Amino acid sequence: MSISKSVVVELLQSFPSWRPQMYFKSSLTALSHAMEDRVLAGSDNPLVIASFQRERFYRQEAHRYRRIANTSDQVYVLASPETDFKHSSHVYETVAFEPTDVLAQEWHLIIIGQHYASCLICREKLTSTVDDKISSAIDASRRFEGIWTFDRQVSIKAAKILLERILIYRPELQNKIEQARQQYLLSQTSAPKKSLKSKQSVTSDSPLANPDPFVQRLVTYLQAGQYKLLKANKSLAIKQQKEQLLNSVTAAIRRSLDIEEILRVAVQKLGEGLGVCRCVVYRCSETDATATINHEFIRPGINSIKGRSWQLEENPLFKEVVELREALSIDHTNKDPRINQQSRSKEKEQYLQNLVQNCSIFSWLLVPVLYKDRLLGMVELHHCEPVPIVWKSEDVALVDAVATQIGVALIQAEAYANLEDLNEQLEALDRTRSNLVAITGHELRTPLSTIQVCLESLASEPDMSPELRQIMLNTALADSERMRQLIQDFLTLSRLESGRIEWNVEPLSLAECVELAISNVRSRLREEKLPPIRNWTSTKLPLVEADGEWLVEVLAKLLDNACKFTNAEGQITIDAQTNGSGSLEVTIADTGRGIEPQRLDRVFDRFYQEEGALRRSTGGTGLGLAICRQIVSGWGGEIWAESAGKNQGSQFHFTIPIFTSSPTTDNQSSSDSKSKTTKNGRKKKRGPNRQSKN
Repeated sequence: MSISKSVVVELLQSFPSWRPQMYFKSSLTALSHAMEDRVLAGSDNPLVIASFQRERFYRQEAHRYRRIANTSDQVYVLASPETDFKHSSHVYETVAFEPTDVLAQEWHLIIIGQHYASCLICREKLTSTVDDKISSAIDASRRFEGIWTFDRQVSIKAAKILLERILIYRPELQNKIEQARQQYLLSQTSAPKKSLKSKQSVTSDSPLANPDPFVQRLVTYLQAGQYKLLKANKSLAIKQQKEQLLNSVTAAIRRSLDIEEILRVAVQKLGEGLGVCRCVVYRCSETDATATINHEFIRPGINSIKGRSWQLEENPLFKEVVELREALSIDHTNKDPRINQQSRSKEKEQYLQNLVQNCSIFSWLLVPVLYKDRLLGMVELHHCEPVPIVWKSEDVALVDAVATQIGVALIQAEAYANLEDLNEQLEALDRTRSNLVAITGHELRTPLSTIQVCLESLASEPDMSPELRQIMLNTALADSERMRQLIQDFLTLSRLESGRIEWNVEPLSLAECVELAISNVRSRLREEKLPPIRNWTSTKLPLVEADGEWLVEVLAKLLDNACKFTNAEGQITIDAQTNGSGSLEVTIADTGRGIEPQRLDRVFDRFYQEEGALRRSTGGTGLGLAICRQIVSGWGGEIWAESAGKNQGSQFHFTIPIFTSSPTTDNQSSSDSKSKTTKNGRKKKRGPNRQSKN
């Protein structure tokens, strides 16, 4: 059983000229104690009806009502039970109403004696969600609206209403309540009508029909003090809330060194904490023309702009923020001269107006993300509801503080990323050093030992047969050539990496360069059994623009690499075709050992050996592909490898720019293709017929 009609509403309907006033809980507590003390100090045996919202509130005053019960047998206490409060007639009458009853939201105290009467009839005023959060921890800040008066007629009416409520819950009290009505609610002897009319005429529109001016002043003082206290508590609570927001944002973004995660957490926390319609944050620098919105917080019903390209170069607001290095707030975009200024170029003016309209921005806040005066990004807050707002200075300061924390976190994340890159580079250098020591030690020591043995044998064996002597000499010469080639690769890679190469670019026939490279490889490896090399390069391909010597070097090294890892039963093919971007794509494919997919990016590293520096089954220094990468990069091309895996063969691709002739260069190319004077004055033949360095 529950009753939904408010006692305050029912009482005001009986007295329409009365207006409720606002009271704080501290004021009601003081008034209630004053009314109760008058009962305890007198001997009038009054009717006392007290209604508490919850059992816990009643427990705080239970000792007072035990004392009041000693002065009167007409004491009724109402409360919503929480533990053991129930209907009882032990010391005084207790009435346990349902938690859903409207009485659970009201505070009542009625005292009617033979010589005085007073009542306090109030209901708790529901606050907004924000105010409720602010004052939830401050019980004294709870507010009520209602009537406090010494008017006997009002007190009697309030008593009748509450006694009827009591009968609903405890009908067995019918006789006792009827006795109270006869004793207290029908007697008017102590309330002269003339005096009542006089008081009501003076305060007909006020519920404070109090004959004691001191009490009125006391209540006014309590109310004023409570308002000041509530205002101070609100201010402190708002500051605490913003400090907690700043701390939560700081803690959240400091937990990660991932830049994307930092921005995602920051925009979410900031948007939720300030309750804005839209909050975005994006990375940018002073010279960026556009930025992409990748991180956004929006309230339900607000259009998303995530993924949108945000114009910066055409946005004068962005330029102003960059120039001033401080936040820019616009309370009303439709009235702000920076958006509707007629002197601005029509294009920029139209852009801003379209942006405001398309994104429904009625109030705008831009805060730069700075670190040591360096622009790292921007935080924007958009109010998208039709009624604009005024950006408070404390809100702007809060967003600025959050932006500062974002800037610090971004710098830390960048520093960590750079540190990771440096660590990777150091690890690569360490691997290079280890490989260099292992490879050079093996590649130099082995042929050197062979040469030493051959020379010692020739020196110590004068009677050696001419055939054996020739074998010794050939072996020494072959190993010395091997050492020379190793040193030449070192010097070549060093020159390429240091940029000390003078490129002699000219129009070349790719087919001729391929034939030269194939001849070079076959002549060097004539004593080995090579797999067949099939040349599918068409002679009708357009001329390429490159240095012929280095182009043949790349082709020869790639062919040499294919021969090294392909047995004689396999096959090597060379093909080239245009790729539609002003370049020829050359492909050298083999059916050999293949490369594991996860190692395709590392095969071009210096000293890289797939089998390890000292466990490989084939010779070489691991510098050939690194040299090829440097050469191809020198003419602006790309080189990469493809393979399906072990024993699946491999394909190496690189691109060469196609030669584009012009009227001013045709005559020069025809004369330059014949000869060119070198630094020492000699004529040097140009073209793909030049011998490879191999």
